[in-house]
Amino acid sequence: MAEKRVTWLELFYDLLFVAAVSKAGHVLLHVESGIVPIEYLTKFVLIFVPIWWAWVGQTLFVNRFGQDLFSHRLFLILQLFFVLIMTASLSVQFDQYYVPFFIGYVGLRAVTAIQYLSVHKKEEADRKVTARYLGSRFWIGLLVSSFSLFFDSWIRYALLYAGIAVDILLPLIGRKYLVKSPIHTPHLLERFSLFTLILLGESVISIIAVLQSGDMTWQSVLFASITFVLIIAIWWQYFDNVEKKVDKNIETAGQTIIYGHLFIYLSMCMIAASIQLLFLKQVNDLFMLSFIFGSVLVYFLSTSLVFHKYRQVNQRLRFYHLALFLGLLGVFFTVDLFFSLPNYLIVGEVTLFFIVYAKLTT
Repeated sequence: MAEKRVTWLELFYDLLFVAAVSKAGHVLLHVESGIVPIEYLTKFVLIFVPIWWAWVGQTLFVNRFGQDLFSHRLFLILQLFFVLIMTASLSVQFDQYYVPFFIGYVGLRAVTAIQYLSVHKKEEADRKVTARYLGSRFWIGLLVSSFSLFFDSWIRYALLYAGIAVDILLPLIGRKYLVKSPIHTPHLLERFSLFTLILLGESVISIIAVLQSGDMTWQSVLFASITFVLIIAIWWQYFDNVEKKVDKNIETAGQTIIYGHLFIYLSMCMIAASIQLLFLKQVNDLFMLSFIFGSVLVYFLSTSLVFHKYRQVNQRLRFYHLALFLGLLGVFFTVDLFFSLPNYLIVGEVTLFFIVYAKLTT
């Protein structure tokens, strides 16, 4: 497979998603009566999923059919305009900003569908079929979402997200078309790794927020220092796997990478939020422990799933590794339930888990 490089315009495209990801993550900082209410947890997911899918849609088009041509640049620049509209309208107050959010998201997805239809005429054989399938079917989800404009209350959002769900499921339904035009694995892993850096940046911002939250004491400095080691351990575990342990010659539809990373990204947003929540002590102990260890568990399971399929066969993890990691998390969670530990020790436990995870998987 010919080498495919990430272009400067793709990197600029990612830059505009930084603000969108940050807005989604800040939803998790809404605390009421010692917990983050289920309303805000749900809104976080509902805000993040369209961001992720809009980014994924364009990334996959570029991966399969994109070329650094003038026409392709124009399409991507047009998408940047819709990204700005969507990002500016992201808010927990859905009703107030619904129309601009709808225009931004649907505009992004419509441009991607048009791109597929525009290239399918120039492609041949299986690649032509793949482009036609995606370019024609994505309009189904957009049509369903468009009906939301005629309703108010919960029906509006039910139709919007029903259309998004159809959009997300269509590649899975049409997998038989996509496997015949496999993704460019090195490029796709590089693109998802770059988006992972954006999520790690949110954790760095959380450390800065901790240091700026009041007078610097030895506890706050210690907490920030341990959290910095935590971020390095997450970085080490993820990127050493991508760089050294995966077989980039595998040719697939890439769906394990695509859908698995949704849960990786959700968990990384939650870890970033938990850093601030743990330090500020605004939530009760049981919720805090469930939130932070639940986030780590989701990250562990999703990264294990994604990398297991793409690791060299002789380097894949065994069941005793799974038992070890789950056991380690379980021991830390149980100890913290029965003993009230300071926040820097709790984040230290999470850091130790990621150090062990990085060491044994890389």
